[in-house]
Amino acid sequence: MIPERIALLGSTGSIGTQALDVISRYPDRFRVDLLTAGNNVRLLAEQAQKFLPGTVVIGNKDHYQKLRASLGHTQIKVYAGEEEIEKVVADSKAGMVVAAMVGFSGLKPTLAAVKAGKNIALANKETLVVAGEIICKSARQTGSRIIPVDSEHSAIFQCLAGEPAGSVEQITLTASGGPFLNHTAEMLSQVKPYEALKHPNWDMGNKVTVDSASLMNKGLEMIEAKWLFNIDPDKIKVIIHPQSIIHSFVHFTDGSVKAQLGLPDMRLPILYALGYPGRLRSDLPRLDLNLQNNLTFTEPDMDRFRNLPLAYEAIRQGGNMPCALNAANEVAVIAFLAGRVGFLQMPEIVEYTMEKTEYIPSPGMGYLEMTNTKAREISTDYINKLSRQT
Repeated sequence: MIPERIALLGSTGSIGTQALDVISRYPDRFRVDLLTAGNNVRLLAEQAQKFLPGTVVIGNKDHYQKLRASLGHTQIKVYAGEEEIEKVVADSKAGMVVAAMVGFSGLKPTLAAVKAGKNIALANKETLVVAGEIICKSARQTGSRIIPVDSEHSAIFQCLAGEPAGSVEQITLTASGGPFLNHTAEMLSQVKPYEALKHPNWDMGNKVTVDSASLMNKGLEMIEAKWLFNIDPDKIKVIIHPQSIIHSFVHFTDGSVKAQLGLPDMRLPILYALGYPGRLRSDLPRLDLNLQNNLTFTEPDMDRFRNLPLAYEAIRQGGNMPCALNAANEVAVIAFLAGRVGFLQMPEIVEYTMEKTEYIPSPGMGYLEMTNTKAREISTDYINKLSRQT
């Protein structure tokens, strides 16, 4: 068997490193063709020396010389700059692109890969949150297949296998609830960044971990699910499941419900996406149902965790509102991690930004980029105002 060529966008992040762990277990099945990272030049160089891809790209041009020097003894081509990531991924010989870059920065490289007709293992939820209509239209035109990597969307994707069109009544995304599930509003107002980064179940990067704690992650996943599965947002529900064993449910028109279960290990949905439409044998840890005797479910508290209803409002408005929501949240999370704003001020920043953003009903990429820039400016100005008040 000729190994399948893989391009990995965001190789030094949480999903990227776990994807390489999966790939390393199947040396006869997969070959790394391209690795990209934003700033972590040391780890990118180490990964490149181990997997020997044809090409590596560092997004931050300031690190180009250091990366090139680290790989000077190899035949690996070295590039720098975000625009180079787009060009190289489109020109790559890889048939599968693992889109694991975090935030808005992952949109344009993923779109470039879709336009090139490559299959996408999608872990960058912001791509569909910001430009779901554009991405899905382009995928239909080029035949690019989008396979979700998020555990919840992977679960739904697996539950829908073999099911006829029009048979879905509702989908339910499960959420762990994060570390602050049982915190009162007063307690939430006092939490510190290091506390938000202590997720009870999952090993994720800082941004996604904070989003999980605020339930914004579930809001973004709800918007992503709308595009992935072509379903009305009002038919997408969220339920708190602290054990993170059931990864999502699909409810069918005959009253049946399917669920997908597994340990909270991101390597499982990564493995499924890379092996699709088959299933690869693995030595990953197995779920022992005898140890799972307390699976619980509760409704999310929309008053304490306001990011979730804000996400529903953004997708109901449509247009460029999800883009504004995403941009404001990215800025708010950075400010929270820097200690500039409190936990409960993050949804306040998002809501303010959405209110101040000019609504565009059918934006193209140019308008989305403009919205992203403007929303970040609005959010930053509001954060500065909050800082002056304290």
